[in-house]
Amino acid sequence: MAAKNRNFAAGLADAIESPGDQPRSSRLGMGVLAGRGNRLAELATGTLVNRAVELIDPARCRMWHGHNRDYAALSEERCRDLIDSLKAQGKQEVPALVRRIRDDPDHDFEVISGARRHWSVSWLRSHNYPDFRFLVEIRELTDEEAFRLSDIENRAREDISDYERARDYLRALDAYYGGKQLEMAERIHVSTSWLSRYLDLARLPSDITGAFASPHDLGIKHVTQIKPLLKPEDRRDRVLSEGRRLAQARADGESVPQAPADVVRLLALAADAPKKTGTPKKTGKAPSAVTGTSGAEVMRIDKQGRKGVTITLLPRGGATRFEAEEALRELLDRVWPASPD
Repeated sequence: MAAKNRNFAAGLADAIESPGDQPRSSRLGMGVLAGRGNRLAELATGTLVNRAVELIDPARCRMWHGHNRDYAALSEERCRDLIDSLKAQGKQEVPALVRRIRDDPDHDFEVISGARRHWSVSWLRSHNYPDFRFLVEIRELTDEEAFRLSDIENRAREDISDYERARDYLRALDAYYGGKQLEMAERIHVSTSWLSRYLDLARLPSDITGAFASPHDLGIKHVTQIKPLLKPEDRRDRVLSEGRRLAQARADGESVPQAPADVVRLLALAADAPKKTGTPKKTGKAPSAVTGTSGAEVMRIDKQGRKGVTITLLPRGGATRFEAEEALRELLDRVWPASPD
């Protein structure tokens, strides 16, 4: 078929340029025909790709099972910028990427890339904009090609979370690359270390991800802080236990830190075995930690001798100021002679 197309294009071009033809009265006409011949030749040789773009009803689309965005997590708030842009433009400017399906009577296409666009157009159609149509570009793609195409489009986007991308990479690793991380990194043109960080994020236990207000709050910078806490086994057990405690407290409506950095800090504090409470004896040797009634570190006694005591306050150790004041008062009672009445 390709050879036939090439022959057809070449024949048409030859016919246009044949010396037996009568001279044309218009150079414009010659230009149009020559341009058409060149375009046909480009299509035949594959140097020009002719892609179908259509405006369709978004209800006739379903999400591809390998789509890297958490469609259920989309909301008016998360899509507000795109909704406002669509309303201002009066149309969708950038087409979503879809492929045609034939095994579903309720849908004609599945969305490879463009979940937010699909959600936003659907939302507008149900909120006083019934004439909005979903702009799509139709491709013929294998699952692996669809994965790479979707990844390329979404990699630079800030509106997709690290956690969504990480889970997509972990799924693709087994689905398309037989668990071979090096092969996958080469195919998607990233370093193995870069890919490893995302895979580590996707592999975090549910007891850890559940400790956060939303798993979408987790980023690559957080996994580099959490991963060292999960070894050896005894530290891992304490960290997982703290993660379950935070998740349960949040479910019970208790006051729990919302910022990811604060959650990571609590997990890190739980990693090490609890230390004895109270002020250490006046040994004056190795630095020792002083913890409050909650078990969080208040300060560290670095040096204690006859001439004085050197301490380091730990305002970010997780203890309250009240606990710090109590610990300092106890330390003063121990090392400072009482004033005579």
